[in-house]
Amino acid sequence: MANINFLTSGKVFEIPDNSNVLRVSLRYDGELPNRCGGGICGNCVFKTESGQENLDQVKIQERRKLGEEWLEKGYRLGCQTFVTEGDVAVSWDEEVTNIVKKRKPDRYQKVK
Repeated sequence: MANINFLTSGKVFEIPDNSNVLRVSLRYDGELPNRCGGGICGNCVFKTESGQENLDQVKIQERRKLGEEWLEKGYRLGCQTFVTEGDVAVSWDEEVTNIVKKRKPDRYQKVK
């Protein structure tokens, strides 16, 4: 079991390992903004404040929507991100959400 701390809403929940960040927020009213649930809209973008090592690997959809610049700053998409094990603290900001929502996804490039 791990804890996820939604810093922006001030809510902390004990969750099973391998829990999806957005689903936890929806189930327990963590208040993470959301809309599509598929990595397209960018509404569920959050910043990992601590515990980044306890999150799964970045998905292709996150890489496309956020780009390397936002990923390097610790941002992820709640709908695509799972807490593998261990505690995590996340926050979100309306200004960042609005920028990400407007960002056009990068083209998918196959790794050779």
